[in-house]
Amino acid sequence: MSENMVLRMENVTMQFGGVVAVNNLSLDVPEGQIVALIGPNGAGKTTAFNCITGVYQPTNGRVEFLGQTMVCSHPTGKMKKTYLGSDGDKFTKERIVNPTPDHVVKLGIARTFQNIRLWKSMTVFENVLVAKHMRAKQNVFSAIFRANAKEEARMREETMELLREQGLDQYKDEIATSLPYGLQRRLEIARALATDPKLLLLDEPAAGMNPQETQELAAYIREIRDKHHLTVFLIEHHMDLVMRISDYIYVIDFGSEIARGVPKEVQQNKRVIEAYLGVAEDA
Repeated sequence: MSENMVLRMENVTMQFGGVVAVNNLSLDVPEGQIVALIGPNGAGKTTAFNCITGVYQPTNGRVEFLGQTMVCSHPTGKMKKTYLGSDGDKFTKERIVNPTPDHVVKLGIARTFQNIRLWKSMTVFENVLVAKHMRAKQNVFSAIFRANAKEEARMREETMELLREQGLDQYKDEIATSLPYGLQRRLEIARALATDPKLLLLDEPAAGMNPQETQELAAYIREIRDKHHLTVFLIEHHMDLVMRISDYIYVIDFGSEIARGVPKEVQQNKRVIEAYLGVAEDA
């Protein structure tokens, strides 16, 4: 795999009480690639995303973004005695780093969610514009003295440009949640793009879509990767989508990695077939 790693997870473990949701997970996401994380329901995929984006502080492990430590943790307090994961002593000499989700976005990581999380009372335009403010070049003084008119105009213009690019401009004044499901998914991705990310995390972007919408989504993900010079890390259950667009795939089950490789290798892996894709019954 490429030497230019946008994201690197090293021995990440997330334990809730006596349940280890993610166990000693290590993976790399190279620059410019589309990397997938797959596995059965409850395998720990979204938990891994939450450890990257500051929703959870992992019990143990490190996450690097663009070569810099972004997250680092190790078992502390009572967890020292009850820790069930691996490599519990590996990071004890390192400083704990636990960023908040907004800090992670500012660093250049944006995400969508398994369940669509649009601002329900806002229009399509307002949903994207609010995200644009993450990169606003203004402060409290410019706001008080109304010196930010040019900045606000710039953000509104860029918001419309992004909506046009995503084919959503005709819906700009509609309440976001009134859109058809597939367009809501596209709007959530557009809102993530508004933060100008370097890494885009997509959590089951094809959930609830029909086969035609899923096929269109595959082309769309490639398109935004190329147009916005993004790296994409996604969770997905639609195997046709995963195999069609992924450069590399990691497979986890019960929180632990069971396979990795290019799509053809993963498709032919016996453990993946048994744990995730299913085993054909004998006639």
